[in-house]
Formats: sequence, C-alpha cells, structure tokens
Amino acid sequence: MKRSVFSVIRNEALTETVFRMVLRGDTSAITAPGQFVNIALDGLYLRRPVSVCDLEGDTLTLLYKVVGQGTARMARTAPGERLDLLTGLGNGYDLSKSGDKPLLLGGGVGVPPLYLLARRLIAQGKSVTAVLGFNTKSEVFYEAEFRALGAAVTIATADGSYGKKGFVTDALPEGYSYFYTCGPEPMLRAVYRAAGTDGQFSFEERMGCGFGACMGCSCKTVTGYKRICRDGPVLEQGEILWND
Repeated sequence: MKRSVFSVIRNEALTETVFRMVLRGDTSAITAPGQFVNIALDGLYLRRPVSVCDLEGDTLTLLYKVVGQGTARMARTAPGERLDLLTGLGNGYDLSKSGDKPLLLGGGVGVPPLYLLARRLIAQGKSVTAVLGFNTKSEVFYEAEFRALGAAVTIATADGSYGKKGFVTDALPEGYSYFYTCGPEPMLRAVYRAAGTDGQFSFEERMGCGFGACMGCSCKTVTGYKRICRDGPVLEQGEILWND
C-alpha cells in the first residue's frame, strides 16, 4: 500500500451515472488487475474505494458509478484538481490459472476491473471472451473498449433492449478454460452455480479503512474469516462460503 497525491487529467460521463476519471501519479504499488484504490474526498470522513480499470505508466483510469455523497463529489471533480489516494490495495486476480481461453464475466460496475485483466491476458496471447451484463441499453459502457483490445464481447441486458436478453449466466459460451468475475453478489452467486470450470470472484463490499485494520468487511470462508479489502477482493471459487 502506498499513499500518493494524483492529479486529475479527465473526468467525464460515460452514461447517466457512470463516470471515467483519468489521473496521473505514482502507480508503482498497483501490481495486479483487480486491485483498488481508496480516495480521500474533502468533507468526508471515510475514503471511497474504487477498482482500477486501467493502468499505463503513471496514468491511472478509474470507472465509478454515482450512488451516494462520495461518488457525487467525485463526479464534480475538475481536471487539475489533486486527490489523495491509497494505492495497491487488495490482492487482485491471479493470471497464471487462466488457461488458453479465459472467460470474463462482469455486471454493471463490476465491469471496470476486468478491462485491465483482459488487456494483460491478451498480451500473454490468451483468447479472451468477455460477457458484460447491464440492466438496459442506456447503461452499457466499455463494449467498444473491450473489442478494441481483441476480446470477443457479448452484452446481456436484463430487459433485452440490447444484446442478449437476460443475465451474464444466460450468455455463457462453451469451451472456456477458466473464468474471472466481478459484480453484485446475486450475480456472483448465479455464476457460482452455472459455471463449468474453476474461477475467481471479486467481491463488492462496504469498507471502512480499506486496508484490513477495522475488520468491517470480513466474510467467512472455508479457511476462516477473511477481509475483503486485504485478503480479497478476489477469492478462489473453492474457498467461498455463501451467507444464506
């Protein structure tokens, strides 16, 4: 973990509620796709965790959805402003288990961390398929960006207004070697039941500190309690115990 000050280069809306923020600063602590940063915002006590979408040199790209006071403040951030970030948080995805044809499954704001993952896997020569799920056509983002990387992309919308009607589990392809997924818990549960291979799950969770001190985001696994912010957010399929 490293604390650094980043300068905002761009901050733009992709949809009515999803924004892309591009920052410049010390990214050296970010070592794996699936890690996140924790952003300090003026007037707010707790930092806001946001997954890393992309990383190149000293340039960091974050995609976030405006859902509350913190993200609303982020949406008002202008180019040139400076933000205090904790970087290199979380464990990220393990690319060594992907096989030749990895499948990426993202739902809503679970899509962003899969972008850097796709880029890294494709750079290794892997044939990547991405299934991205949204509620409706107006919420779809980053389809073109995944295609530009060379990934085969399928979009699923719950209302059928774009792509395949249904959820990501209704658009599972055949013949994938391994899967990586990120999204809301109901989607992750559905993937757990439907997937035909092993895989890795990135969990979304409310966090207090973001680095394991407060224990507020603990979850029970087959090997005991783990902190989503420090021991996760990525967990292996075989260690997950669902809270029913």
